Amino acid sequence: MKEEGISEKEILKILEASKKKDLSYSRDKILSSMCTSPKEITKKVYNIFSETNIGDPGLFEGTRDLEKKAIKIIGTLLGNKNPDGFILSGGTEANISAMWAARNSMDRKSPEIVIPKSAHFSFEKAADLLGIKLIKIPLKNDHSVDIARMIKKINSNTVALVGIAGSTEYGAIDNIELLSDTAVKYGLPLHIDAAFGGFVIPFLKKLGYETRPFDFSLEGVTSITVDPHKMGLAPIPCGCLLIRDSDVLKSIGTFAPYLTKKRHFTISGTRSGASAAIVYSMLKNLGQSGYRKTVKNCMEVTIYLYDGLSRLGITTFKPWMNILVFKDNGIRNSLRNKGWILSRTHLGETRLVVMPHVTMDIAKQFLKDVKEFLDKEVK
Repeated sequence: MKEEGISEKEILKILEASKKKDLSYSRDKILSSMCTSPKEITKKVYNIFSETNIGDPGLFEGTRDLEKKAIKIIGTLLGNKNPDGFILSGGTEANISAMWAARNSMDRKSPEIVIPKSAHFSFEKAADLLGIKLIKIPLKNDHSVDIARMIKKINSNTVALVGIAGSTEYGAIDNIELLSDTAVKYGLPLHIDAAFGGFVIPFLKKLGYETRPFDFSLEGVTSITVDPHKMGLAPIPCGCLLIRDSDVLKSIGTFAPYLTKKRHFTISGTRSGASAAIVYSMLKNLGQSGYRKTVKNCMEVTIYLYDGLSRLGITTFKPWMNILVFKDNGIRNSLRNKGWILSRTHLGETRLVVMPHVTMDIAKQFLKDVKEFLDKEVK
């Protein structure tokens, strides 16, 4: 750091030069990301609430009230009109927090959590940080977890079961209904990672797509992770942890004598009030019809791609939601040269995430480029 600062004009010039190196959801062909371009209103909301810190809620009671309202709206969408919870930095913090609460409330000497092999890597972090052993359960052919094998791994050390509603790789939804029954039977917390699916599955059902129940309408579900910065269309960072029973928070409460509220319940000390205000704004601005329309558009593009790839003779897995996976055969590397940003599964298959910035025109161009690649291969 130099002794004297530089002007705003010079700083903005430096920043603009750096930003040009970034890819853009609106400009580039990004089919790998679970995030998308945020709505314009969110930038205005951020400016209004940029100084707020709901980690010290007594100073920002209005902003904390917006967080509570956002939690209630999302909870109602997910089968619970009166949940507790917080707007956090993302699904990783939410998943770690849920495992923290489960470990402390169950009080086992050698705690274990039973999770699907499809679980997000945040559970690896949770296990490392919290001293919890992960018991990973294989998946079935449809990429959902094998519940029968999961049940067999429950023992006296188990502190929680985890189900996935919209897996990162395949978008698969576990049989949460059966997991719920199991959690009730064994008296265990059941945490659902719906970071991606939480803003998709409720609208799939209303649009007539076949799907599975996953939320608080199932008795055994104790907590849910959902990420507004994914299909909730909010900017990063915006994660959310919803909790059925606020009593579980007592097990992770931390004494904070110098703050306006004496007990602290989140991993982050300072929490952006702007994120909470933005989530509330998006929920009110879009409403159910806005989110339903977004999911409808994404699914129409997803099905169009699924049908198109299948017609080209490519082995493509039937999508659970707006995530599409197909056998690669060299396609991914070839299309990278044409500017397509694609991801892969752990098995090397190509994975597409059809977010709102992936339009039908983009899908048509993608299929055209895939066909061109296949035609060259034949020659």
